Amino acid sequence: MSKPIAPPQMPDEPFWQPSTERIADSNLTRFAQLAHTRYGAPESNGDPLASWAHLWRWSIDDRAQFWDALREFTGVISEDSGGERLKEGDQMPGARWFTGMRLNFAENLLARRDDHPAIIAASELGQQPALSYQQLYQQVTRFSAGLAAAGVGVGDIVAGYLPNITGTIVAMLATTARGATWTSCSPDFGIQGVLDRFGQVRPKILIATDGYHYAGKTINCLPAIQGVVEALDCIQHVVIIPSLQQAPPIATIKHSMLLADFERDGQLEFVRQPFDAPLFVMYSSGTTGAPKCIVHSIGGTLLQHLKEHQLHVDLKPIDRIFYFTTCGWMMWNWLASALATGATLVLYDGSPLHPGPEVLWALAERADISVFGTSPKYLSSLAKSGYQPRLKHQLPALRLMLSTGSPLAAEQFDYVRDAIKPDIPLASISGGTDIISCFCLGNPWLPVYRGEIQAPGLGMAVDVWDEQGQSVSNTRGELVCTRAFPSMPIGFWNDPEHKKYRAAYFERFIGVWHHGDYAVLTSRGGFVILGRSDAVLNPGGVRIGTAEIYRQVERLDDVLEALAIGQAWLGDERVVLFVRLRPGVTLDTALIKRIKDTIRANTTPRHVPAKIIAVPDIPRTLSGKIVELAVRHVVHGRRVDNTDALANPEALEYFRDLTELTTE
Repeated sequence: MSKPIAPPQMPDEPFWQPSTERIADSNLTRFAQLAHTRYGAPESNGDPLASWAHLWRWSIDDRAQFWDALREFTGVISEDSGGERLKEGDQMPGARWFTGMRLNFAENLLARRDDHPAIIAASELGQQPALSYQQLYQQVTRFSAGLAAAGVGVGDIVAGYLPNITGTIVAMLATTARGATWTSCSPDFGIQGVLDRFGQVRPKILIATDGYHYAGKTINCLPAIQGVVEALDCIQHVVIIPSLQQAPPIATIKHSMLLADFERDGQLEFVRQPFDAPLFVMYSSGTTGAPKCIVHSIGGTLLQHLKEHQLHVDLKPIDRIFYFTTCGWMMWNWLASALATGATLVLYDGSPLHPGPEVLWALAERADISVFGTSPKYLSSLAKSGYQPRLKHQLPALRLMLSTGSPLAAEQFDYVRDAIKPDIPLASISGGTDIISCFCLGNPWLPVYRGEIQAPGLGMAVDVWDEQGQSVSNTRGELVCTRAFPSMPIGFWNDPEHKKYRAAYFERFIGVWHHGDYAVLTSRGGFVILGRSDAVLNPGGVRIGTAEIYRQVERLDDVLEALAIGQAWLGDERVVLFVRLRPGVTLDTALIKRIKDTIRANTTPRHVPAKIIAVPDIPRTLSGKIVELAVRHVVHGRRVDNTDALANPEALEYFRDLTELTTE
């Protein structure tokens, strides 16, 4: 049984406090007024903290009313033949939402059709002219007509093997307009990584590009495309979007044609389907087994993203929203949905640090980005490079920063304030591919505290439970969601009886979503994420989240990155910490002592690693997440089969047969 230890100390003073004017002007305030007058939500009483608590509780206790109010507030385009807004099952995951509704995802994202910029796209080669909403509609129309001519419709899968470019957005919208299902991988996936994913869902159409640029290099994608097509006999058409050259040599790729030859003239038809019809197939990381193919619904994805964008990010049509992402990460899908608000997407394809740390901030300045999304890893890299964007760039439009991908350390809040822009909220958000959205995220009514996520999402019954299934606060536990929500997956692909789906989320606590994150619910109602609970450390029976160690170690300038595992040792488990050091730095006795002292002083003696070992690199997924379980497998002599899911699979070899791991 785990022994409880003190939770991390949380600051008393807010990092950022919203003004009265900002609260009054927020979408959340307007929504609360609508929800009160038309749907019976509690009235705001002028106290943002109390008003939020009452609104969130209502959104949980009367979820049917809440999600219906959101549908009205956000102007969802749909038709409704009656039915129930929420039909509960005996237990999760049996709920069904809006059983009489029919809608189309692309129709909602393309509701705006004027000259307002829809997409601003940039790459390492420069920035392209903005694409208006009217121009986007026209491009989607031509692409969708090509899909219609190819016989694509409801029940078909269209796969994108594409970088983060305008053409990817167009292909996704054209696919979903026809009622087909979209799935995607970024082109940095190797052939086997693509086959591990697309091979399970068997797409009818493959959309790809001839190549892309990254870190100053030109990458030719045609050989990988050919390898994928040769292995998948389900593919009937391959559409190549030219990027490296206008007429790439595609003759050897079966069923292939250039985009210009695929597109057609025609009228754009939006095929409306039931709320819970499939929209996207997403994939788990697949680093220790075959990737799970997670199927998400049209209505659940749309409503959840509208809620998060408009109520939690306070996104408005005048905003320009950017997230550094690839098409193999759910944040790409999340970003694309901002079109439903009428905002402008800012896309970037390339390295965020090439030719230097200024690249994304130059884009933010040129494109007047107002919402800037990134990751803790990127902020840490910027901080350790010494780069201060505020000294180099004018960022008057920037009003909000978002961060996800891993827990955000308290010191990174300070870096944003001191080096990027003072008096700006930094919203740490946490959720995942599993729900294509967030459990916990920002809130325009509430203060921001360093190292803490502000609040649970509206309509999300998020809690932290101990091992006995009891709710706990100010102590570590498992992140759970106790009631159904619309963006729960429809299920997994090729899992007709939902056995794999239930095993993934509902067996740890029967009938309750168990997310697999280790977390603390603070007395303020915020959350601190402590890392994946399947990678939790357990020395002497004390459960420790790996993020608790990382947030201390990575404060040290000499340490660029860290990874911790539990190693089976003498009938127990000991903590082993691997560190990637700044060039020229040696892991000597003095640095080892400094690392251990820093951990001990800011956590507990149990957190102090028994071993600290320097490695030249740390393996991570293509979306930038470090892979603790894969390293643990290697250290214990177990195979890691799906290395194509890694951005740097060769890094795993650094952890094999280390002599330091065989001694006290």
